[in-house]
Amino acid sequence: MKKTLILLRGIPGSGKTTVAEYLASTYENSIWPICCADDFFMVDGEYKFNPTKLGAAHGACKGKCEDMMIEGVERVIVANTNTTAKELAPYYKLAEKYGYTVFTLVVENRHDGVNVHGVPEEALKRMDDKLRASIKLR
Repeated sequence: MKKTLILLRGIPGSGKTTVAEYLASTYENSIWPICCADDFFMVDGEYKFNPTKLGAAHGACKGKCEDMMIEGVERVIVANTNTTAKELAPYYKLAEKYGYTVFTLVVENRHDGVNVHGVPEEALKRMDDKLRASIKLR
């Protein structure tokens, strides 16, 4: 089977984690690790965001993704906002380096999802605008 990298994109509250967990549970005998910058902020089961550590969180996420690719895991999921091509680029480079086919999925907030991360409305709007501007339809 081909090695696959699935990049989930969407603003906070859109359902990226829920979609990632659904995909990861689809096949009983398959491993679908989920790489997510939010995991960096989980402390004893509680989400404790610190904006000064965002770079480290994304570094840890990318590192986990690369570790899974080095191991040759067939399917890897990355669930981050990924609102710009710049944010996607490191994962495309990893996919090329390790021979993964990339699928990018945009997760829309059509379920009135709750922004559990406490991101202010004006920041959500900026992220939404960046995401919309960077979606490639062809």
